[in-house]
Amino acid sequence: MNGTSRLRWLCRRGMKELDVLLSRFLDRGYPALDEAGQRGFARLLERQDPEIYALLTGRADTDDPEIDCAVQRIRSDAGL
Repeated sequence: MNGTSRLRWLCRRGMKELDVLLSRFLDRGYPALDEAGQRGFARLLERQDPEIYALLTGRADTDDPEIDCAVQRIRSDAGL
């Protein structure tokens, strides 16, 4: 399984809202990320749904600058 295929699989979440948001970002925003942003996106996908949701809705923060970069790009892409 190549890198993008693996990420697409990891975008499939238990929460439909996250599934749609993350999959859409993978298609539209991920290719424009630099290496650090892509690493941050991959690490974001390793987290549990409630934590990802909290980060994307602004209810939680992360001290990881690469994940924060990915979160900000996803929020911007989605108009959040």
